[in-house]
Amino acid sequence: MNSLREYLTQWLSHVGIEQEGISLIQQAAIIALIVILAWVADFVCRRIVVPSIKRVVSKTQTTWDDYLLNERVLDDMCHIIPAIVAYLLLPLAFSNTPLLQSFLIKASEIYIIVTTLRLVFSFANSLHELSNEREKTKNRPLKGVFQMIKILAVSLGIIFIFSILLDKSPTDLLVGLGAAATVLMLVFKDTIVGLVAGVQLSANDMLRPGDWITMPKYGADGVVFEVNLTTVKVRNWDNTTVTVPPYTLVSDSFQNWRGMFESGGRRIKRSINIDMTSVRFCTTSEIELYRQKGIINDDDTIEELTNITLLRRSLMKYLNSNPKVNQDLMVMVRQLQPTPHGMPLELYFFSADKQWVAYETLQADVFDYVMALVPSFGLKVFQSPMGEDLRGIKN
Repeated sequence: MNSLREYLTQWLSHVGIEQEGISLIQQAAIIALIVILAWVADFVCRRIVVPSIKRVVSKTQTTWDDYLLNERVLDDMCHIIPAIVAYLLLPLAFSNTPLLQSFLIKASEIYIIVTTLRLVFSFANSLHELSNEREKTKNRPLKGVFQMIKILAVSLGIIFIFSILLDKSPTDLLVGLGAAATVLMLVFKDTIVGLVAGVQLSANDMLRPGDWITMPKYGADGVVFEVNLTTVKVRNWDNTTVTVPPYTLVSDSFQNWRGMFESGGRRIKRSINIDMTSVRFCTTSEIELYRQKGIINDDDTIEELTNITLLRRSLMKYLNSNPKVNQDLMVMVRQLQPTPHGMPLELYFFSADKQWVAYETLQADVFDYVMALVPSFGLKVFQSPMGEDLRGIKN
């Protein structure tokens, strides 16, 4: 560059231009050269380098490079290259004007930092998209982690920008910020706590987007659709949205229904109260009838059979033959501790279809059948006395 400057000086002197004019022309020529070189660098990056990278990426068998080297990342990378070329060559053009040179160099450095931050943001977004596509990480609440990466990048960028504007070392600024660490901890308390909670939720696989959770303390009963640094958003079944701080999911208790959906069925556990005064031994005709139906076995002790025993067996047979009941999981009909409201007869089984509507429909169908079946065994369903009962007593 110095040889070019000397050659240009000699040629301009030869054609009769004065020294002041020579300096201006030299400066203008160097500025034009810097602009041309920056444009060439941008042209080479966009027209040669980027298409070459895209061709290589399209031919690979892996998919991670399609995300990490996408259009947005490559475009942000191309913004940095010309800025670096201009930054390196600016001292040659403004060596005679130190104030202007210092201003332009600082402006270039700040521009490079800003474009680098854009590249970091694009790269973080690409990593997030890639994690959402991978089987092992797509259900992990990693959005908060990438948000924290962006916050750290912005914080470092601001420190470097202030160090440029104040002509201070970034290290000196960081040392000075140490005194204000307490204030920063208070300002970013929720962000820091949210990041730690997000890491715990992800590491322990406690929560994923798409999980159905219930947390009565916060009125949450629905599907998680977003997990970020400061909030976990839950869409309740009534289509309202509840936001819960992530750290409360770590410090408090919540119920996650994911295990139920991943299992073979959804549990139904409901009882019906039998009036204990209607329990009795079976008659001979009842024994013969239910022997024909396969409810009574040859090895049964006939004298010990009661109507509630036959009801339990009949319900077990019904549940075992119901195709909507998962037969690979527990199926049971049992008696619970008698209460002043009768003897609870509990049905314990699992619906093969775990969707809410199908689950409730099966539950209703089964207990419709139970209530209709009970009287056929000479049993009564217990219920508290009502108006008609009290009027009957009076009469």
